[in-house]
Amino acid sequence: MNRFLRGLILGGWLLVGAGSLAQQHGQANEHMNRSAFADLVASFESPDRAAWQKPDEVVAALGDLAGKTVMDIGSGTGYFSFRLAAAGAKVICGDVDERFLEHIAARKAELGLSDAQMELRKLPYDSSRLAPGEADLVLIVDTYHHIEDRVDYFSEVKAGLKPGGRLVVVDFFKRDVPVGPPVGMKLDEQTIVDELRRAGFQQFEIDGDLLPYQYIISAS
Repeated sequence: MNRFLRGLILGGWLLVGAGSLAQQHGQANEHMNRSAFADLVASFESPDRAAWQKPDEVVAALGDLAGKTVMDIGSGTGYFSFRLAAAGAKVICGDVDERFLEHIAARKAELGLSDAQMELRKLPYDSSRLAPGEADLVLIVDTYHHIEDRVDYFSEVKAGLKPGGRLVVVDFFKRDVPVGPPVGMKLDEQTIVDELRRAGFQQFEIDGDLLPYQYIISAS
């Protein structure tokens, strides 16, 4: 079993690996991996999610994205990816599940987005596949707490950022809230800051006010 990831929650709550590898993932993925793909798509795109995830407000909080390269790790249905593209970013949609990438590809074609505007990238479980200095911004939503060996993983992400680039983590408060995984699967803000510091990040900003059930950590 790959030592980096047992399960990866991507694009909302779940990233499902293929074949026997997905069946080997740990408790977190077992908790989430109970729905048909169509049901996952419906839940990711639910209006109820928009009420608490506030995707437009999150994207606006990222600042001016025009002309910037942004990687969306765990792009899922493209819930954030398409909003990033609408804000003028060149978006790299990263996911380990080919079904989600196919879903994004179909919608990308419908919207007439070019490859220069949106790239689909199939990820292994142990790597973001970012080239050194490739991205201005890396966004990871509802996913960080399911990555193993996070110091190693995000050391690679740090190397994939351009000078002055940022990593933005959106994840659930470590308490009982109406959405997200059980409390035992969540990470508090200080744990993430400590891990990212070990991965080479030095400066941090934490926003615990924009979203009702989640914090936003910006690391550079």
